[in-house]
Amino acid sequence: MTLILLHTAEVHRATFDALRDRIAPGTGLRHVVRPGWLARAQKDDPTLEADLAGAIGRATGPVICTCTTLGPMAEMLGAIRVDWPMMQAAAALQGPVMLAFCLESAAAPSVALLDRALEAAGTPQKVLPLPLVPYWPLFEAGELDAFAAVIAGEIRQAVAAHPETAGVILAQVSMAGAAPLLADLGVPVLSSPELALRAGLAAQAS
Repeated sequence: MTLILLHTAEVHRATFDALRDRIAPGTGLRHVVRPGWLARAQKDDPTLEADLAGAIGRATGPVICTCTTLGPMAEMLGAIRVDWPMMQAAAALQGPVMLAFCLESAAAPSVALLDRALEAAGTPQKVLPLPLVPYWPLFEAGELDAFAAVIAGEIRQAVAAHPETAGVILAQVSMAGAAPLLADLGVPVLSSPELALRAGLAAQAS
């Protein structure tokens, strides 16, 4: 059974392949990349749900949707949301959680999913939203190192301003490159790719 990953950016293919090679060498992954679907989701395209349902319905194994904006619809159609295992991990932290995001369309689904995880865990915590929307064009332009660096810098400043922060969530897969730059931050920095891939592998094995 092959694990299917549904992306809206080609760059995520390499991210998950590298993770697979590290944690589950030899496991079959199939990438389905639909770059136009993010813009369609942002415009509330009424035909998107049927296309997404078709992609998920044709899958022969578990499907992970790696787009935060598409997450609620993908979950409704039977896919694993890439950020759900990360939000569950965040719910286990003790204290306020900082939620960093770079797309306005990712904000509401991320907050709602985090609230759901906190409620399920019975661990109500303060959520500190950190919008980093002005930096998204760097990702779109393929300036991935600059994108990760500026996100890491902004998070450092925000955590310094909120020393009560117990952990940081990088809401989007695209932001995961900032995590290694924050290894010395002093609080956990959670990103979604590895946690989601492990969840998908577990679903594949069950």
